[in-house]
Amino acid sequence: MKAIIPVAGAGTRLRPHTYTQPKPLIPVAGKPIISHIVDTLRGSGIREFVFVIGYLGEKIRDFLKETYGSEDIEMSFIQQEQREGLGHAVWTARHSFSKEKEILIVVGDIIFEADLASVLASPCSMLGIRKVEDPREFGVVEMSEDDDFVKKLIEKPRIPKSDLAITGIYKINDIPMLLDCLQINISNDVRTHGEIQLTDALDNMIEQGCKFRTFNVDIWFDCGKKEVLLETNVMLLDKQPYQETPVFENTIFIHPVSIGDNCKISNSIIGPHVTVGKGSSIDSGIIKNSIIGSFASLNEVVLQQSIIGNDTAVHGLRQSLNLGDNTEIDFR
Repeated sequence: MKAIIPVAGAGTRLRPHTYTQPKPLIPVAGKPIISHIVDTLRGSGIREFVFVIGYLGEKIRDFLKETYGSEDIEMSFIQQEQREGLGHAVWTARHSFSKEKEILIVVGDIIFEADLASVLASPCSMLGIRKVEDPREFGVVEMSEDDDFVKKLIEKPRIPKSDLAITGIYKINDIPMLLDCLQINISNDVRTHGEIQLTDALDNMIEQGCKFRTFNVDIWFDCGKKEVLLETNVMLLDKQPYQETPVFENTIFIHPVSIGDNCKISNSIIGPHVTVGKGSSIDSGIIKNSIIGSFASLNEVVLQQSIIGNDTAVHGLRQSLNLGDNTEIDFR
């Protein structure tokens, strides 16, 4: 089975980080988001990948080729020239999967855990879902009251009739019908919230009699916001086995942490829940609950709940104080 992974989005909600780095390459718990996806799918037996790239796509392509080029998988890259929605991204890649019996579509900015083995073995098309507090931000699934099949799909409804969000994981068993429905929407410029939506095409398939079941996604992080990225980093670091860290000068690590190769760290307290990219330099820092990119340089800083990009320099403020009795100083 082929996995179609659209990674063409601009990641506007994560700016300024995504001005120079595509969102799928932002590191979480020691490796980029896209690696978490590829490794999860490889663990389920998938060996053929089609990446739909666009914004800064050459960086994604170069990273994937360098990281997985020697592995037992096949990769191809399709350029989406205009970013017009997930449905358009899938349509752009149609020639790469039009002859397949079934495909798995996974959006390229999520980290998830689910029973993919049962999903891939199902004879039915499947949608990954999870209950959410505010369904208005997601595609929503409405289930039939008479059976276990999906009744309707709506993209970001103003008044949701369900709290079941589509997580961005789709197994499609009727490729010709999918392509027909996408073709109709593109030919007639059918848009929801200004974009050609995959949700609309799948809803058309349901109206034409295609049966979709759902499966629960046990862990799901839609990594489009800083807060979610940091929450994901915490969760994944907590799940990883304890790893010994190198010995650095006058430095204390409060685990869990992930420290990249060739880092230089001194006179610092790092952790808990800190990811540091390769080649970074930290001196006289106190850092917790943060993600530090590769080749960053930090000196005399106190950071928490922070994301620092690649090749970024942050230097703190040195204070010299001479305080008398009964004095209170607040630098906030």
